[in-house]
Amino acid sequence: MLIFQLAIILFASKIAGDISVRLGQPAVLGKLLIGIVLGPAVLGVITDTEILGELSQIGVILLMFIAGLETDVDDFKRTGKASTYVGVVGIIVPLAAGYLAGMILGLAPLHSLFLGLLLSATSVSISVQALKEMGKLNSREGTTILGAAVIDDLLVIIALAFLMSLAGGDVHLGAVILKKVVFFAVVILLSWKLVPWILKQFAPLRVTESVISAGLIICFLFAYLAEYAGVAAIIGAYIAGIAIGFTDYRDEVSEKIETISYAVFVPVFFTSIGVAVEFSGIGNQLGLILGFSIVAIVTKLVGGAFGAMAAGFNWRNSLGIGSAMVSRGEVALIIAGIGLETSMLDKELFSVLVVVVLVTTIVTPPMMKWFFTDKGAEKVGVKKET
Repeated sequence: MLIFQLAIILFASKIAGDISVRLGQPAVLGKLLIGIVLGPAVLGVITDTEILGELSQIGVILLMFIAGLETDVDDFKRTGKASTYVGVVGIIVPLAAGYLAGMILGLAPLHSLFLGLLLSATSVSISVQALKEMGKLNSREGTTILGAAVIDDLLVIIALAFLMSLAGGDVHLGAVILKKVVFFAVVILLSWKLVPWILKQFAPLRVTESVISAGLIICFLFAYLAEYAGVAAIIGAYIAGIAIGFTDYRDEVSEKIETISYAVFVPVFFTSIGVAVEFSGIGNQLGLILGFSIVAIVTKLVGGAFGAMAAGFNWRNSLGIGSAMVSRGEVALIIAGIGLETSMLDKELFSVLVVVVLVTTIVTPPMMKWFFTDKGAEKVGVKKET
């Protein structure tokens, strides 16, 4: 059954992506929407199985690995200030709005803070693909977005640990911070010494694609270490890509990894997001879903845009950067799962937020297309930078 489902996913995602491009939208939007059509919400041809979820996880890890391989570290250093502004302001605005929304709904203060933190999370895996399609992944805007995502992830996870410790959960803030410090210390050391050594040792092996295998080993190892330290696996994969980017094997690894990723795993990731959606039982919550969706979209857009403006970007690019931070993706889903397990969220609110996360994911690519093109800039009344 899995083999048949993979055949359907690959066929449908490529056709849907092509249609999306012909309609003037990023291909990733079509791949997301076709997942909803194929999944239980509409046709029911594809089911959300554990194996499909694992393949999807590999897809997002490889996607961020490719982003790391294509990152210009010098540009990354130059956008450190901008990334910090976007990451921090992009957390403060949705955090405040989420807390206020929770209090209006009658939630306890700690539960309202948890809701605010969930809305503060971001996941740029979808944005990365949109940036690639628009040729902006290596631009100043693209580098700022990637750096802001790393900062966002770290701050939200640390804040979540602090909140859970206040709530009486089995969480020690000092241990959480220490694990992250150790993680970054370890990966910096590995990136400096071990990564080049592994590639050099694998290169002369008398087997096919030994360098590519070495690259995948490094990618998955860094992703595992990140997940073990409480950092998103995609951050580890992204750092692994940057590390390999310093070596002479960057182009070889990048070319072959893109072929592997975009042929199988990345389409599965995009499509599986839609497949995981089920609309049963949420008919009575449409008002709440609409309200939270608006809050989630507007607060990240505004927060990220103001952070970018403070760093010197013009209105057009600031709105583009803000729109790239809107997608909550798998990071918010993980936090929502924690909320359900610890009773910070009830089942009804959890179901609502899962749909909201999907909405933010779907609207991100067309928003980025709108703000990052001259046509979109003219509509919002801003001039093109020279």
